[in-house]
Amino acid sequence: MRRENRKFDKPKDEFESKLLDLARVTRVSAGGKQLRFRAVMVLGDKAGKIGVGAAKGLDVAQAIEKATRVAKKNIIEVQILSGTIPHEVQAKFGAAEVLLKPQKKGKGLVAGGVVRILCSLVGIQDISSKILSRTGNKLNNAMATIKALEKLKNKNISI
Repeated sequence: MRRENRKFDKPKDEFESKLLDLARVTRVSAGGKQLRFRAVMVLGDKAGKIGVGAAKGLDVAQAIEKATRVAKKNIIEVQILSGTIPHEVQAKFGAAEVLLKPQKKGKGLVAGGVVRILCSLVGIQDISSKILSRTGNKLNNAMATIKALEKLKNKNISI
C-alpha cells in the first residue's frame, strides 16, 4: 500500500505562466563584459487577471524565477464582457502602439504575436487587435497591451 505524504505535495498554482522573451544581455565595464539573461514572463488565470514581469539573472533559471515573481506583483484585473472587451482601446508604451477592438461571439482571437498570448492568458476569446508600431520588441508590445487592458477598467459603460 502506497502512503501519500501531503507535506511534500506542492500547492497547485492558480496562474498559468508563459515565457514571452529570453535575451542574452551584456554590459561592458572597465573589468570586461558581464553576461546576464533577461526573461519576460506573463501570468494569467484565464478569468480576467494578468501580469507581466521582466527580470535579469546570472543564468536562465534565475532570470525566469525572478521575472515570475515580478509578474505576480504586477497583476491587474481586466473587464471582460461575454468573452470580449467592452469597447475599443488604444495604448502606447515606448515605441510600441497597440489597438484592441471587441469582436462578435465566435469570431475568435484575431491577434498576432504577444497580443495573442496575453489575450488568451487573460481569458478573452473574441478580440481583434493590431500592433500599429513597427517595433518587434516583445517587452514593449506586452507593456502596451497591458496598458490598453488597464484602460478598460477606468471607463464605466452603461448599456
